Amino acid sequence: MITSLISPKYQIVIPKEIRRKFNVTPGQRVSLIEKDGYLELRPILKPEQLMGLLADCAHIPFEREPDRSLP
Repeated sequence: MITSLISPKYQIVIPKEIRRKFNVTPGQRVSLIEKDGYLELRPILKPEQLMGLLADCAHIPFEREPDRSLP
């Protein structure tokens, strides 16, 4: 388990191994999410970092709904 300390100014240092694993950089924004009594810290990704994110979903069939034009 990796731990970190919250400073008197409520700041936290993200340990080096976590920064490297998730490619977190200085100045990058993160979102804090409360979920089932836990706090999640998630990096906010830039559009170029999202390229290929859904590549594993290409096998999911997709059907368009019929056109419902107004008469």
